[in-house]
Amino acid sequence: MNHTDAIERKARIFNVQKYNVYDGPGIRTLVFFQGCPLRCKWCANPEGMEQKYRVMLKKNLCTSCGKCTLVCPEGIHSISDIDFKHKINRTLNCIGCHSCEEACMMSALSIVGEEKTISQLLSIIKEDKMFYQTSGGGVTLGGGEVLMQPEAAASLLMACKMEGIHTAIETCGYASLENVLKVAEFTDLFLFDLKHIDSEKHFELTGVHNERILENLSELLRRRYHVKVRMPLLKGVNDGEQELEKTLEFLMPYRNLKNFEGIDLLPYHKLGVNKYNQLDKEYPVNGDPSLSEEDLNRLEQFIKKYDFPVKIIRH
Repeated sequence: MNHTDAIERKARIFNVQKYNVYDGPGIRTLVFFQGCPLRCKWCANPEGMEQKYRVMLKKNLCTSCGKCTLVCPEGIHSISDIDFKHKINRTLNCIGCHSCEEACMMSALSIVGEEKTISQLLSIIKEDKMFYQTSGGGVTLGGGEVLMQPEAAASLLMACKMEGIHTAIETCGYASLENVLKVAEFTDLFLFDLKHIDSEKHFELTGVHNERILENLSELLRRRYHVKVRMPLLKGVNDGEQELEKTLEFLMPYRNLKNFEGIDLLPYHKLGVNKYNQLDKEYPVNGDPSLSEEDLNRLEQFIKKYDFPVKIIRH
């Protein structure tokens, strides 16, 4: 791969977030890659699951004026004759023309998903290079799942490295080892999710088993790539001491490696709930599996007993 190839390649993304302080050290720019092989019930970015344009409608802002129905070339939008409400035909594919978004006077519509060249993304990332240098930050590629676009991810990471920018990826780890290693060459830090140590329960929660994920995590650590394990936590789902104990037992052989950066606890939050309504999807999580401060402190102390560095990430 040469630099010219990297600049010409495109990535499919659905957001770029600046001044992020949750996903890696320092102040970071977070690039969200679109498409994910998992279907986590608590996913905060449902618009990033599929690699296609997604039409999002804020129903509380829509006045059912019908302007979007006049401009959409695919006939996705309609106004019901029965209740006069705005309907979106989710069986039709949006082509990303943004005509409906531009026609909406109430800013109720947004089209999510776009293709950007590596040079375009690099230009956005470089805008905040001064902040990276002063804070020890850099760029983090997340999603969705960045490893679904390994060539584009590797190209962007390589371009960032050539600019002296620290690189990280946030990943579920569900990919071929070949694709993991393709990006590893240009990645300073892996933020690697461990959602549940039990494979069958992992399947119930995410739609995939975890054997491949655990193998990739082990390979990265054995090959001396820098990895921080991240554990999304839902009360009554994966916060039990038995589950944690098995997870820590799995990680124990790597605990003292210099490239093992410790554990981040990611408490469940509701920041993505409204997005499901905008996509006409039912939110899959029943009840409220949020953990209290007491719960989090208990889990933090439990992990510290095993002599693992641990930090709670609070949004």
